[in-house]
Amino acid sequence: MSVSDPISDMLTKVRNASMARHEKVDIPTSRMKLEIVKILKTEGYIKNFKKIVQEGQNYIRVFLKYNEQEEPILHGIEKVSRPGRRVYTGYKSMPRVYNGYGTLIVSTSDGVTTGRKAVEKKVGGELICTVW
Repeated sequence: MSVSDPISDMLTKVRNASMARHEKVDIPTSRMKLEIVKILKTEGYIKNFKKIVQEGQNYIRVFLKYNEQEEPILHGIEKVSRPGRRVYTGYKSMPRVYNGYGTLIVSTSDGVTTGRKAVEKKVGGELICTVW
């Protein structure tokens, strides 16, 4: 089955696995997905990830992170820019997620980065998703 928005599909898999308290989730790999997962790792929303090959297909195995009460660290993750409605912004009007407590992931000319780093580098781009 063909997926029209693979990034949104990845975010949904991570959100659902986190809500169901799974230890890990496998996602078909792409460069953009790998960059998003790297940002989730550096920002502390997931425990770890690794690239695996399963039945001839490349996957990213994402290990989810939970606190001492077994509640997910990842409270929410939403796609902003969609195939039918792309959302772009300059660095001066970069939105904040939960007054700075969340993370905005942006695709810029310098690559995929967080909203905070995009403002520091003074580059705008396409808003991919928000995480909190």
